[in-house]
Amino acid sequence: MDYFFPNLLIGLREGLEAALVVSILVAYLVKTERRNRLPLVWAGVAGAVVLAVAFGALLTYAVTGLDTFKQQELAGGFLSIIAVGLVTWMIFWMRRTARHLKAELTDKLEAAIAMGAGAVALMAFLAVAREGLETTLFFFSAAQQADSEAGPLFGFLVGIAIAVVLAFALYQGAVRINLATFFTWTGALLVVVAAGIFAYGFHDLQEAEVLPGLNSLAFDVSAQIPPDSWYGTLLKGIFNFQPQTTVLQAIAWLAYLVPVLTFFLWPSKKTTATQPTPATEPAATGT
Repeated sequence: MDYFFPNLLIGLREGLEAALVVSILVAYLVKTERRNRLPLVWAGVAGAVVLAVAFGALLTYAVTGLDTFKQQELAGGFLSIIAVGLVTWMIFWMRRTARHLKAELTDKLEAAIAMGAGAVALMAFLAVAREGLETTLFFFSAAQQADSEAGPLFGFLVGIAIAVVLAFALYQGAVRINLATFFTWTGALLVVVAAGIFAYGFHDLQEAEVLPGLNSLAFDVSAQIPPDSWYGTLLKGIFNFQPQTTVLQAIAWLAYLVPVLTFFLWPSKKTTATQPTPATEPAATGT
């Protein structure tokens, strides 16, 4: 299905991050025998989910409600670039703070408990809302480039479902995985997906006539890789590959992918010196 895999990856990666945040909060309350605060956490989480869904609906309504094709392309182009910027920041943020995530969240939760019930719900809401809004924007930008809505939405929901099941299994101690390795590999794949969205954002701006060069092609392999062929659809869905790629698209793709992927995969002395870390085994938080 068109764009199934990249949206499954988005749902899995972002969904697992949000689910781990929730599991850390729940595990801390259970461990400290404050189960009476759990409904407040779930209320905050529910509010964050509602906000993310409403944000997605608002984006869809705002973009599809624009009067002209050029306006839609202009909005889509800018949203794609903004989404790539946010998801790039998120990937590196998780890489940098994953080792201290549990301590940071539990400290904030303890402070919220001291302040009162409303603060607990608000803390849980803010912790999940950030992930939800970023995920919604990134998913929306990826789905805008698909030929239909079914494939992206189905892939995204499957990814979310897998993330929830995996987080629950980690919480229960049923499975153990090295989350540092998981987030490294999924982060690298997301960078590749983001590069395609970034490049196509520039293509949207070219179609909106904000940027020049729409007819200046870097290459045209549509005869060798027909867009409607199974392998053309596969390349488009996974890598956002366009058989007819403009010079600006190609430059944007390389300008994003090469430095970001290199920097992301570059060994970090801090991370290599402290493995394994508590953050790589969140199942321990529930026991």
